[in-house]
Amino acid sequence: MDDLSSGQGWPAPAKLNLMLHITGRRADGYHLLQTVFQLLDYGDTLRFKVTKGGRIRCCSGLPELAETDDLTFRAANLLQRHCGIHHGVDIYLTKRLPLGGGLGGGSSDAATTLVALNQLWGCGLSISELAFLGVQLGADVPVFVHGHSAWAEGVGERLQSIELPQRWYLVLKPAIGVSTARVFSSTDLTRNCLPITMSDFFSGRGTNVFEPVVRARYPAVAQALDWLSRHCAGYSDGARLTGTGSCIFASFRSRSVAESLLTESSEEWQGFVAPGMNISPLLGRLRVEKSIHSNPLN
Repeated sequence: MDDLSSGQGWPAPAKLNLMLHITGRRADGYHLLQTVFQLLDYGDTLRFKVTKGGRIRCCSGLPELAETDDLTFRAANLLQRHCGIHHGVDIYLTKRLPLGGGLGGGSSDAATTLVALNQLWGCGLSISELAFLGVQLGADVPVFVHGHSAWAEGVGERLQSIELPQRWYLVLKPAIGVSTARVFSSTDLTRNCLPITMSDFFSGRGTNVFEPVVRARYPAVAQALDWLSRHCAGYSDGARLTGTGSCIFASFRSRSVAESLLTESSEEWQGFVAPGMNISPLLGRLRVEKSIHSNPLN
């Protein structure tokens, strides 16, 4: 059960919100959403060492986060308590996704922790049961647990897998963080979008309602959006904000065009180019792990 012995990590891919609408609000205050999640072949990597005694440790976590605020710790703790597990685990995180970027890094790390430890601890939960646990950690966690690009509604937990066209994505992050609480509380935020259908989305409808709010409050993000919009003209359908963070993106048919623009972008911005995926590499890693432990020769 010691995953470190295999030398293989567990991937925690990034996501993009190709559109993001708010269609209403529940009685408990949670916003009702419509969004499209595009998974990327780029992200964090986690390794796990199962231990005795029940202690959960984040051994290479984020110094700016208290352990109890770390979603990997919270995911492991939640699964341990839910299943009555007496094992512990040391969690090693290699972080590539920027904090506060809107790429779902923390949620993806939590989902990978649930999926990996469900296997390594022998919990025996189904993907649906893991996703149900995951929504307690964050609205984006279930899509990473399910491992498919998806159309999502509700608070993000009602998912329908979709096939998105193959594209290369250039993702840029200005040197600034965006406060999700601040943009959600904005009086300028549109909270009454009329629901659209998947057919509407594939016909070109759908925006990110947070983009004008972030533009107005974070000039550095607005500057990056304007730069990318100018430079991707003729190659892409435009620059967009993802989620409620500060990362922006554009899609391209050509990898070379995306990489060329990355080299031209400001040195003050973080950035990467990655292909979109309809199926998460996490599911492939899980199949490998199951195969290893089901083979009587191992």
